Amino acid sequence: MHIHYLDPYRPRSSPVHALDGRVKFVMAVAFILTVSLSPENAWPVYILLFALILSIEILSGLGVGYVQKRALLALPFVLAAFPIIFTNGSNVLFSFSFGSLTLTAYSEGLARFISIALKSWLSIQAAIMMASCTPFPELLQAMRSVGIPRLLVGMFGLMWRYIFVLADEALRLMRARAARSGRRGSQPRSPTSGAGNLQVSRKNNLDIRAGGSIFWRARVTGGMVGNLFLRAIERSDHIYSAMLSRGYDGEVRLMPYPPMTNTTRGALLAGLCGLGLLLIFGILFWG
Repeated sequence: MHIHYLDPYRPRSSPVHALDGRVKFVMAVAFILTVSLSPENAWPVYILLFALILSIEILSGLGVGYVQKRALLALPFVLAAFPIIFTNGSNVLFSFSFGSLTLTAYSEGLARFISIALKSWLSIQAAIMMASCTPFPELLQAMRSVGIPRLLVGMFGLMWRYIFVLADEALRLMRARAARSGRRGSQPRSPTSGAGNLQVSRKNNLDIRAGGSIFWRARVTGGMVGNLFLRAIERSDHIYSAMLSRGYDGEVRLMPYPPMTNTTRGALLAGLCGLGLLLIFGILFWG
C-alpha cells in the first residue's frame, strides 16, 4: 500500500497520458519558467496560465480536486514569504502594534506576496500533472532525450528507486517495534468481582499503551532513525557493488523513443509559442 502512496503516477486513458513523454517534460518545464519569469503585477497572465493548467487537469481525467489537494504542498513554502508584506514598499496599507513592536503592511509587499503564492501554486500544479500522467521510467527517458546530463538522470533514477527500499526498511523497523511493545493494564481491584466486570476492566485497560514519557519515546525514535541510517548505508554498499558487477555505468537504458511525428512537433511548437507570447505580453505591459 505504501508503494502506491509514494508513486504519483495515475494511469488513465486520456489525451494527456497518451502524449509523448518528451513533450510533457518540455512543456512542464516551459510552463514553470513562464510562471517564474512573469512580472509580479501581471494578473491577467496569471489568470490565463491558471485557465491553461485547469484545462489540462480536466482533460487528463484526474480531476481538479485531485490536483488541488496535492497543490496544498506549496502552502508552507508560501508562508515563508509572508514577512515580505511588512518589509517591502512605500504605500502603507495598515499598521498595528504589539507592545513596543510596530508592524506596517505595504501594498507593494502584499502584491509581491500574492504573486509568489500564485507562482508557487501554478508551478506545483504543472509538476503534479507531469508526474501523475507520466510513468517515472518514461520521464527519465524523456530527460535523457532532451539532453539532461547522464549523471543527473542517474541520480534521479536511483533516488526514486530506493525511496521504496527505505520505506520497506522503515516499515520493518516499525513492525519490529510493535512486536516488542506490550500493553499494560491493572488487575481488577477485587478477585471476587464478577466475570462481566472483569471483562469490562480488561477492555478498558487494553486501551492504555505501554511506554514512558515523551523523552523516552523521542529516544526510541532517534534510535530507529539511526538504525535506518546505518541500514541504508550498508544496503547502498551492497547494491552499488552488485550494480558494478553487472556492468552499470550510470546510463539509464530503456527502449528508445520512436521519432517524433509532425503532429507531435507541431503541438510542442504551438505550446512553446503560446507560453512565449504570454511571457512577452506580461513583460511588455507589466515589466
